[in-house]
Amino acid sequence: MDNLILFDDPAIRGSLLPFTFTRPIGDIRVGILKISEKWEKYSGYLPGFLTQDYLSVKFPKKEGAALMVNGAVCPDQMLWSAIHQLKSTESLWSNNLLVAAFSENPGSFHPDQAKSLTKIHYEGSVTAIQKSWHIFQVNAAEIRKDYELITSGRRSEPLEDPHTIVYNASQVFIESGAKIKAAVLNAEGGPIYIGKNAEVQEGSLIRGPFALCEGSTVNMGAKMRGDTTVGPFSKVGGEISNAVLFGYSNKGHEGFLGNAVIGEWCNLGADTNTSNLKNNYAEVKIWDYTKGGFTNTGLQFCGLMMGDHAKAGINTMFNTGTVVGVGANVFGDGFPRNFIPSFSWGGASGFSTFQVRKFEETAIAVMKRRGMDYSQTEKEIIQKVFELTRHYRIWDKEV
Repeated sequence: MDNLILFDDPAIRGSLLPFTFTRPIGDIRVGILKISEKWEKYSGYLPGFLTQDYLSVKFPKKEGAALMVNGAVCPDQMLWSAIHQLKSTESLWSNNLLVAAFSENPGSFHPDQAKSLTKIHYEGSVTAIQKSWHIFQVNAAEIRKDYELITSGRRSEPLEDPHTIVYNASQVFIESGAKIKAAVLNAEGGPIYIGKNAEVQEGSLIRGPFALCEGSTVNMGAKMRGDTTVGPFSKVGGEISNAVLFGYSNKGHEGFLGNAVIGEWCNLGADTNTSNLKNNYAEVKIWDYTKGGFTNTGLQFCGLMMGDHAKAGINTMFNTGTVVGVGANVFGDGFPRNFIPSFSWGGASGFSTFQVRKFEETAIAVMKRRGMDYSQTEKEIIQKVFELTRHYRIWDKEV
């Protein structure tokens, strides 16, 4: 069967907001690749998506019977082999998590339907992104897996700059068109991947595991502490540690970003800083959309979760475990609240609503800089997210 569909598990999707407001779970980037891109490389099939109706135009699926795979699951060769051997009467489980099953009618598929099939229990370990903070937690391991997957049997482009220092050069892979000048690349702790047409500027210090995806830039003097992914067509500077930027986002200036996940089309202004550790070293609590309140991550280190199209002005300070929704625009002195709803405008002194019309003016300008259009499909998704998140903007209800 050549129809593979990544389904959004209803028990998981809400815990991955705000990122899943604008994408299926399988479109999340962790490691070097998106989850869907990992499945494509292991299976040889281009996956479709079973997701929210308002996302289905941008993230379609093929019709007809399909192999349904949990979009939260990150594959490896052993897991794909087990799935590939499944019969149409069987479903594959990891403890209580459905990993894969066949469906004759994917459009109406629900994980509960797989319980009627013969259960096959997978004995190996499964990496599943079930909470937003799992994205940065497993990022180092996923960089290592993706690095092997992408570079196996291939030869890196040569590093010709005599002023760049490399440690453990066998674990550094450079794609065509990449430029590296007067940097330090230390791959002793994990691999370093430099994507096609990416740039590492003078004075950059990079520790692996680290991934710089296609067309992205590490600015002069930046400190990349490792366990970090910079998605495609992004710019980073300052100090970053164990963070994932999905793509098309900028943190180009000084300031610290740690144990964080940044969506697409975000911008962190100069000297924006994020706390990833509480002063009392207590476990970090962050906003949980599924309960409408804060939940304990069990982590001592947890920084910023920022949804797509969010922006932060210069000198913005984010407290430990802050969640920023889609399209928010944060600025001003002081620490803003730890949960900033989508389409918020303001900061510590208070918020108003960033109306869709004004938001679109910014989005059009930002995307145009990358040679991309703010399409009708994007517009409809944003309008839907604006409505879905309206009740979080409590100031709109005040008389």
